[in-house]
Amino acid sequence: MTVTWEELGWERLTAGVGRCRLPGWDCTVGLVLGEGTTLLVDAGSSLAEGARLRAQAEELAGGRVTHLALTHPHFDHVFGAAAFAGAELYGAVGLDATLAYEGDELRLDAVRNGLPVADADEAVDALVPPRHLVSGEWTLDLGGGRQALLANVGPGHTAYDLAVLVPGDPEVVFCGDLVEESGEPQAGPDAVPSRWPDALDRLLALGGEDALYVPGHGAVVDAGFVRRQREELAARFGVG
Repeated sequence: MTVTWEELGWERLTAGVGRCRLPGWDCTVGLVLGEGTTLLVDAGSSLAEGARLRAQAEELAGGRVTHLALTHPHFDHVFGAAAFAGAELYGAVGLDATLAYEGDELRLDAVRNGLPVADADEAVDALVPPRHLVSGEWTLDLGGGRQALLANVGPGHTAYDLAVLVPGDPEVVFCGDLVEESGEPQAGPDAVPSRWPDALDRLLALGGEDALYVPGHGAVVDAGFVRRQREELAARFGVG
């Protein structure tokens, strides 16, 4: 018996493309099914959560997760990555150094935000930098006519923001935390506010007017929402 997206708590967006909203920090994880391949976008906030995501994704795909793209280096998006051993790991240029050398800062941020200390320690000890670093755009051929475009559109929310475009009708853009729907976009000490509006311009150019834009937190939005958030951020930070 084939399990459905909904039975596992996932939201199907288009054929073979979906996402789930994780408990705790309402973080989004994306899933793109190819032919004999599976791309996951972000990995959850702990190794245990990553393992659950992997099991669900592989049940939906009928095969293992072969590719993992990390949208930015915040604990709720990357701490589950080590649960995907064997998957090809992608991130924006610079993400590798952040994960390799700033584990203590990531751990402190996670614990401050409520992740149990043991879970944070375990995740930091297991962190592995991405093997594939995206400086511009990188097209993944996932088989069966399915492609995904990884685009380094930052800096903005962080210095290392990666978006994932899945062509189709409609197109789907996984935005990471460059876009947030469930609350005001969070600008921490690693944000680059002066460049954030430009990053959203690049997102809009990537997806166009008819795409589904999947925020790092919250409900799926349209181009109009992204444009309004761009203007709000520009006014908030006093940039063009």
